[in-house]
Amino acid sequence: MLSLDSLGTDTAGTTDSDWRQLTAADVMTRDVRTVPLDWSVDRLSRFLTDNAISGAPVVDEAGRLTGVVTLTDIVRQTGSGLLDLAQRDDSFYQGLLDRELSDEEQRAFHEAVDDGVLISDIMTPVVYSVAPETPMTEMVDAMVRGHIHRVLVTQNRQVIGIVTVLDLLRIITRN
Repeated sequence: MLSLDSLGTDTAGTTDSDWRQLTAADVMTRDVRTVPLDWSVDRLSRFLTDNAISGAPVVDEAGRLTGVVTLTDIVRQTGSGLLDLAQRDDSFYQGLLDRELSDEEQRAFHEAVDDGVLISDIMTPVVYSVAPETPMTEMVDAMVRGHIHRVLVTQNRQVIGIVTVLDLLRIITRN
């Protein structure tokens, strides 16, 4: 289990007691990219890829947090029957190999999301959110115990920040 006690002093002279003073507001990323409930999963996939992120908070029309959706949620649907095989341009796959692919091999690469599947169908409605003043130690403990990769920072159900595992690693490794 990750313990802030084990962090010691980093090269910039930050001690354990300094770590314990950090809050969600101190470590959160403020530029949070949210997605609406009614986007198709295909559109979500492009959004996550274009923004180089693995998940996003889901908000309703008023901007209130309603859930979170991740690449894992998309992958989980692969075996549910919500994804169908579809045709795509094979030139991308051909360029990956030194040989020609058979038709059967090319079909194995094809997975397209049914446009009828929406974010609201696959999202996780249970979200761990915290107030800006929540101590980092409390967030880290919950993330470790719950195998959570991101914590949303909210005020009045509005997303104002996000703390991810990468944010925490940046803090630990900063000079």
